[in-house]
Amino acid sequence: MTLNDSFPLGQPGFVSHPIDRAAHLRSNDEKLYAMETHRDARAYVIHRDSLLMTQGADGPRALLTFDEARKFGANPGTIFLGLRDGAAIFGMGISATAAEALMGRSDVSVENLRAVAASGAVAARELSTVAMAKSLVSWHQRHGFCANCGTRTSMTQGGWKRDCPSCKVEHFPRTDPVVIMLVTSGDKCLLGRQSQFPPSMWSCLAGFVEAAETIEDAVRREILEESNIQCTDVHYYMTQPWPYPSSLMVGCTARATTTDIIVDKTELEDARWFSRDEAIAMLKREHPQGLTGPHPVAIAHHLLANWIAQTT
Repeated sequence: MTLNDSFPLGQPGFVSHPIDRAAHLRSNDEKLYAMETHRDARAYVIHRDSLLMTQGADGPRALLTFDEARKFGANPGTIFLGLRDGAAIFGMGISATAAEALMGRSDVSVENLRAVAASGAVAARELSTVAMAKSLVSWHQRHGFCANCGTRTSMTQGGWKRDCPSCKVEHFPRTDPVVIMLVTSGDKCLLGRQSQFPPSMWSCLAGFVEAAETIEDAVRREILEESNIQCTDVHYYMTQPWPYPSSLMVGCTARATTTDIIVDKTELEDARWFSRDEAIAMLKREHPQGLTGPHPVAIAHHLLANWIAQTT
């Protein structure tokens, strides 16, 4: 099986949801405790941008029993993610000290989540639940104190809220919308490079939606700011949760009305037009200059592949 089989057109990573979020259980502390202590309960253990995985004869495994999670040093505070086949699934964090103590062991490893998702080490059907764990664990680690009065807050609602005991403000996890867009002009598409990309990779332009801004305006603004290209005919394609730390990628297409590129070097390393044939070669990893497109786990790959399929 290839990675394209794992992430067929229109199905990038982190989008499938085999879990019942069972939000009605989040306020039932007694029920949550009973599920947490049940032998069928399982947990994903998160450390920063990494995932704890056991290494056994059957290969790597990310979904751990509670005994395993605690043995490896996972924090006692758990986040209720939902139910899968009737069994409760939780997210747990682990301290830097505990994670470092696992380095070099053969039975467990702390693996970068991007690499895990891209390599297929975790099944595509699991990634959305892992993304939930990653986003929520990261949120709790960054929001231990009330932004209103500075008092330490407490986890409630199964990990989906933090309450301030002093000023009574309720704090909820946030999701940040990001537009990511494929801009085309005839049989050409606009792709860019950021300095942190692998040396050969080019991808769609993207940027955060600003306050009081529509998706369409964000697409036009980001393209203009980063490449000086003006565009129109903005259309929605699909969304993808992206847990770095907790974004929602809003995939769009747009048609360019200008073609002269001026790159904003504070945003991009470079940007250029690619022909349809070049785009095909890049996705197939067959470009004569060794250039590549975005990985199938990312929505950018699907924006590009969908454009190619529609223009074939």
